[in-house]
Amino acid sequence: MDSFRLYVAVVHHPVYNKHHEVITTSIVIHDIHDIARASRTYGVRAMYEVEPLPQEQQIALRISSFWNEGFGHEYNPSRAESLSLLRVVTHYEEAVAEVQAKEGERPLLVATSARSFPNSVGYPDLGARIRTGDHPYMLTFGTGFGLTDEIMAQMDCILDPIWGPTEFNHLSVRSAAAIILDRLLGR
Repeated sequence: MDSFRLYVAVVHHPVYNKHHEVITTSIVIHDIHDIARASRTYGVRAMYEVEPLPQEQQIALRISSFWNEGFGHEYNPSRAESLSLLRVVTHYEEAVAEVQAKEGERPLLVATSARSFPNSVGYPDLGARIRTGDHPYMLTFGTGFGLTDEIMAQMDCILDPIWGPTEFNHLSVRSAAAIILDRLLGR
């Protein structure tokens, strides 16, 4: 299978900081590269950077342009292939609407979080549901200290947190994305 009906959104606003204040985080170049590469590896159809600040959007668009046109494309075609998945939107709802327009139905919205929730879903269950192809899914990652309650309230389900053997639980979004995609869809 070349791709699943799976989309990834990396949300930079609205997210929390460590004081539980609503903030906007900056685009991180390594996150874009690494999440795009993981997304392409695991059959994701598109990766959305949700960033309202025009200056930050321009960073993501410059990265995409460099690798998809001219020297970057010639130098590393596989990087261009993964970054061709990148879409930059101002609001989360734009990403959802774009997927709905492509797929003909609203995607099921799945939040990721380092926190546990009573209605969370496990990796084997969600992975099996994604593999059926019955519905599109939007796997949603928060930056900073996680998605706000406003975004979480829109979700159809919340994925179990990633836990290692220690109580420390503060992965970078690019690490979390790679682990989660592998747990859901890896062979």
